Amino acid sequence: MRQTMTVRIPDDLRKELRDISKKEGLPVSDLVRESLKKYVLLYRFRKLREMVLPFAEAQGILTDEDVYKRIS
Repeated sequence: MRQTMTVRIPDDLRKELRDISKKEGLPVSDLVRESLKKYVLLYRFRKLREMVLPFAEAQGILTDEDVYKRIS
């Protein structure tokens, strides 16, 4: 099911979106929808990371390099 949502944005952001829309050949609504999807995924990732981080730290996994060493 699709819903319509009204969002107020500053004029400068609207202009940027229109410019990008023209350059990419995509409707502004597609750009906004895709941006929201990416934001939601990033939000979920960050929340999961917050939950897992204490367990990783307890195992001595503190950096990306530590992760690569474990999975290599």
